[in-house]
Parts: sequence; C-alpha cells; structure tokens
Amino acid sequence: MEFSYFPGCSLHGTSKEFDESVRGVTAQLGIKLHELDDWTCCGATSAHSLDEQLAIEMPARNLAIAERSDRDLLVPCANCYSRFKAAEYAVKEHDRKISFPYEGKVAIRFAMDYLCDKPVVEEVKKRIVKPLTGLKAVCYYGCLPVRPPRLTGIKNYENPTHMDGIVKALGAEALQWSYKTDCCGASLMFTRLDIFKKLTGKILVEAVKTGADCVVAGCSMCQMNLDTRQEDIEKDLGRKLGIPVLYYTELMGLAMGHPDTGKWLKRHFIDPFPMLKAKGLIQ
Repeated sequence: MEFSYFPGCSLHGTSKEFDESVRGVTAQLGIKLHELDDWTCCGATSAHSLDEQLAIEMPARNLAIAERSDRDLLVPCANCYSRFKAAEYAVKEHDRKISFPYEGKVAIRFAMDYLCDKPVVEEVKKRIVKPLTGLKAVCYYGCLPVRPPRLTGIKNYENPTHMDGIVKALGAEALQWSYKTDCCGASLMFTRLDIFKKLTGKILVEAVKTGADCVVAGCSMCQMNLDTRQEDIEKDLGRKLGIPVLYYTELMGLAMGHPDTGKWLKRHFIDPFPMLKAKGLIQ
C-alpha cells in the first residue's frame, strides 16, 4: 500500500515525534509514504478566521499537488485534515472557484481513521512483540477528528471507538469515559489562557479520576495542550496530575518493538518512562 503524505507544519516542528512515529509504524506495516513535493501550510489554525477565500486556497494548493498522482492522501494532523476536508467540501459541494487545478478527485484519509481501521488493526496484531498488558488508557479524540460529521463522515461522532479499538488490540485496557470528544481549548492557549486551562484541566482531572495511566491522543494540538501546559494547570489546581499524553502511534511502535520508540517518548513534557517502567513495558 502506498499513500501520498502531508505531514503539515506541526509535525515538522513541535510534534516531530508524531511524524516520526507515523512514518515508523507505517513502514513496519509495509505502507509506503510519499511526502508531497513542495507542500505548504494549509492555513490551520487561523486562516479560516481571517479570510474565507484564503482558507480554501491554502489547502487546495496542496490537494492539487496530491492529485498529480493516483494515490490517496494520508494526513496525520487533525487540523490539516479538517482544512483539507473543508476545501474539498467547498469545491465539490459548492463549486467554489479557486486558483489551483484542484478538482476534488484525491481521496483524503485521516491517518487515525486508517490506522485504526479493522484490516490494519489485524496486521498490527501480527506484528506485536510486546503486548501492552496492564496499561490503562483513556482515548482522547478531541473535536476535529470527528466533527463536523458532514466533513469527517464519522457516524458515531459523539462516542467514537476506533482509537479505543487499536489500544485494545495492542493489549492495553481502553477505559470508558465521557470526555473523549470535549474541546481542549485549541489555540485559546495563546489568546485566553484562563479559558484554556479550565477546559484542559477538566479533561486531565477526569482522566486521572477514571484511573488511567495515560491519555492517548490522535491530534497534535490536543496532545501539545494536554502535555505542555499540565504543570501550569497543576499549580492552579493545587494538586499533582502527572499523567503522560501519548500518541496512538507511539503505543503502536512500543507494542511492535520499533527501535525508535524511546526517542519519540523522550520528547514529551510529562515523562512517560516512570509509568511505563513500572508496568514493565520499557527498560
């Protein structure tokens, strides 16, 4: 299987471990990724609030590049995926006029949806060398991977379960909780820190209350928000949380014995190594 691949800005910068883990586990599964030539920012997260036409043109440029091949486009970043689907919807459903030769023909695949789909999960099971037995996780989907459903096509958008499925397949326990699609505050981290910390704090507190050892995320912004600001939130709450926030692809790499898993995990603000060592999942 081969895909065109759009990493996006975050995965080449602040979320480098997400990019590397996506590339790592797909290679283990025999999936070849072709990064788009000359790709540019898709406009997330601010273009749509500044200029409606620009918000369509920026992702459409990348989609036009992707249409030069007959491969589907794999997108791991939820923000990028949302902007691509919005551009596709504008062009195909509303005949939006744009500057690039994009016709809406390329299939846009969200990496989490694809890698958590049943056929891929079955292939993952065959390659597990270290089941994640004893690990209790809550899956946090956030807003953009599932909403709005007219763009994402997710039927069970209030209670998605496909990331829970891959966590269970890896041997871990996916705990049930009610905050899997609550908003983390997104870019309010930069503009309204007070609101952001309330939203993110509520999610982290509930994850700890549920008994989770970690939060599993599929969105680079969600992971960043829950991970990097956790110590600030702890100060406001007057209590320790200390719950690691990991990408589902990192857990896949850990269970499948990818040699770079440790390197990916070292980049997190909340150190996951003590918890994973206590579970006997890492040396």
